Amino acid sequence: MGARLRNHSYLCDDQKNISDFYDQAKVFITGATGFVGKALVEKLLRSCPKVDAIFILMRPKKGIQVEQRLKELLKNPVFNRIRDKDPDAFEKVKVIPGDVALPNLGLCEEDRKFLVDNIDIVFHSAATVKFNENLKTAVILNTLGTKKILELCQNMKKLKSCVHVSTAFSNSDKRVVEEKVYKPTYDAHAVINLIENLPDEVVESLSPKLMDKHPNTYTFAKALAEQLVLEYSHEIPTAIVRPSIITAAWKEPYPGWVDNLSGITGIVMECGRGTIKSIICNERCRMDLVPVDIVVNTLITSAWHTVAHKSNSLRVYNCTSGRLNPVTWKQFGEFTHKHSYQWPSKYVTWYPEFSYTTNRTVHSIYTTLYHNLPSVLLDVFLYCTGKKTMMLKLSRRLNQSLEAGSFFSTNEWEFGSASYKELIAAVEDAGDGSEFSVDLTLGKGFDWETYVGEFLKGVRTYILKDDLISLPAAKKKLHRLYWFKQISQSLPYIVIFQMARYTFQMKMLSQTIQNLPWNDTINTTSLH
Repeated sequence: MGARLRNHSYLCDDQKNISDFYDQAKVFITGATGFVGKALVEKLLRSCPKVDAIFILMRPKKGIQVEQRLKELLKNPVFNRIRDKDPDAFEKVKVIPGDVALPNLGLCEEDRKFLVDNIDIVFHSAATVKFNENLKTAVILNTLGTKKILELCQNMKKLKSCVHVSTAFSNSDKRVVEEKVYKPTYDAHAVINLIENLPDEVVESLSPKLMDKHPNTYTFAKALAEQLVLEYSHEIPTAIVRPSIITAAWKEPYPGWVDNLSGITGIVMECGRGTIKSIICNERCRMDLVPVDIVVNTLITSAWHTVAHKSNSLRVYNCTSGRLNPVTWKQFGEFTHKHSYQWPSKYVTWYPEFSYTTNRTVHSIYTTLYHNLPSVLLDVFLYCTGKKTMMLKLSRRLNQSLEAGSFFSTNEWEFGSASYKELIAAVEDAGDGSEFSVDLTLGKGFDWETYVGEFLKGVRTYILKDDLISLPAAKKKLHRLYWFKQISQSLPYIVIFQMARYTFQMKMLSQTIQNLPWNDTINTTSLH
C-alpha cells in the first residue's frame, strides 16, 4: 500500500501552476470551523476554482446538527468575497459528520468508504489549542485524533498528499528548533495507552512528570502527534507545517481579518480597550507571529511541494517569522500603543497604556491595582443597578491568559528555515506563485508597524463588531479617558501638596503665635 501511494504521480514538470495540483481534486479537511480552517476553505474555493469538492469533518455542537452548522459557517464574513463573486462555489463544500475524539472518527461505514475511495488531499487541522487543557483531553484530541486521521489516510486509494498542522512550539523545551521531528520524552503510543486505561485523576497526577519541560499540555500533545506523523510518513505522502503564533490576516481575504481570541489576539484586544496594564514579558526577546493567510498559503503549497518536489524524508516546514522578519516584544508593544490611539473602539474602557515586566511581584501588584480592583468596583456598580456581575470573573480569566502566555513572552527560539526557504523559492518559481505567497522576508513588502495597525482594525471590526462609522465618537471617548487618566494620576500629588501646604501653614501659624508680644507677658507672669 505504502509504495503504491508513494508512486501515485502528479505530473508537475509541465504543470507549473500550484492551482493545477487541485484541479478536480477532492479535499478532506478537519478543523474547518477553526480560525485556520475557515481561511483554508475560503482560499481553496477562491484561488483553486477547479477544485472538485471540499469535504469537512464536523460534529454536532450544542444541539445543532452538522448541516445547520455548515450553513452558519458559510455565513462567516471570511467568505464575503466568494459570496459576491461566485456564490455557486459554496456547493462544493460538503459536510461529513464525525469527531476526532470518537472511535473511527465517528464516521459511518458509508462515509468512511467514500473518503477511502475518493479523497486526493488531506489537511488535518483539528485540535484543541487551549494551554490549560487537561492532559487526557489534549492527548485524545491532538495526539490520538491525529493517529486516527493517519490510519484513515493509510487506506486512501487516491491520496496524493496529507498535511498535518502542528505548532512551532511543539519543541519549546529546546532553544534551537530545526525542521525535523524530535523524539519525545515519552513514546506517543505509550501515552495514548496510559490515558485510555488509567483513571482521570491518576492521569492528571502524572501530568507534570509526563510533560517534563513542556510548558503546557498543548505543546506536549503536539510533539507526540509529530512522532506519529513521522512513523506513518513511510506509507503516506505527508508533511508537517509548524506555524508559530497565528494572528490576523496580512492581506487575505481582508487585511486584519480575525475571528477568534486565541493566541495573542485576545491580549491585543484588551490592550486596545485599555483593560490590560501589565504583561509578564521580556521586551528584549524576539516574538514570533505569523499571519493566518501566510499559514494557509503554506498549507496549500506544502501539499503541492511534497509531491511536485519529492523528498526521501518527511518534510517539516517551520512557518515562522523570527529569522525572516524579526520584531521584538518592545517594538510590537510600541506599535500596539500607537495604533490603539489611532483606531480606538467605542468599547474602550480605560486609556490604553500597558507595560512589560519580568518581575512577577510587580506584575501581581499591577494586576491587583489596575485589573482586579477596577473590576470589583464595576461589579459593585452592576450589583447596585440590578445587573449581573461579571467583571471580576473576566479579569481573573484575563490574568490567567497572561500567565499561560508568559512562557512564550519571556523566552525566544531560533527556528530553522531551510525547508521553508525551499518552499518560498518553489512558490516564487510557480506560474501562479504570487497568488500563494508565503514570503515574510524583510524588504519583501511585509511591514510590522503597518500590519499591527491592520490587526487592531481587524479586532475592532471582526471581533468587537464595531463599524468604522463609530470611530469619531470613539476618539472623543478616548480623549475624555485621557484627561480622566491625567486628573486621576494628578489627584494623589494634589492631595499630598495640599497636605504639605496645610502642614506648612499650621507650622507658620504656630510660630507666629509663639512670637506675639503678649505671649512673652504671659510667660513672664507665669514665672512669678
